Amino acid sequence: MAFTKTWRQCLNDAQATLTKFLSDPNQIEACSKFTEMLLGTFRSGGNAFSCGNGGSHCDAMHFAEEFTGKYRKDRKPLGALALGDQSHTTCVGNDYGFEYIFARQLEGLGRNGDLLLGISTSGNSGNVIRAVESAKKIGIKTVALLGRDGGNLKDMVDLAIVVPAQTSDRIQEMHIKIIHTVIETVERELFPQNYK
Repeated sequence: MAFTKTWRQCLNDAQATLTKFLSDPNQIEACSKFTEMLLGTFRSGGNAFSCGNGGSHCDAMHFAEEFTGKYRKDRKPLGALALGDQSHTTCVGNDYGFEYIFARQLEGLGRNGDLLLGISTSGNSGNVIRAVESAKKIGIKTVALLGRDGGNLKDMVDLAIVVPAQTSDRIQEMHIKIIHTVIETVERELFPQNYK
């Protein structure tokens, strides 16, 4: 078939990114720390917030709905919300500027002891940076899923997980794998009956 070569190349590239990520013990340690931070948040009654742009916004929504809905089996919902619903985004974007769409909502809803997950393939998304700055002022723990060299967010957050890839598609493929795995590791700890 005409497209077989392209399919193989794309899947091989994705596999190479995953292999490179897995071969670095620091990456797995950072992912484990992400699980610990989320467990601490939920066990203390806190909520997890998430934000990102474009495909990263879709990942932020996916992260939140897996906690408020369910992952594999039924269990009680956990507090999570993806920042940036449409009415809020257009209101704040119009009145304050697009860079404030996440920060403004987080300032209204977030509390000390909560957790913010910022997702940015470049690490330089202005509105995610503003959200992290607001989180720090409130006492919200911060985690970022990043790519390339980690950008400005890498050194701003409490925990940065930087995918060793240069293109948004490869980075986002790893981000969703990290999101699914952190959800599963949290569930296994809080709801072990779902994994018997």
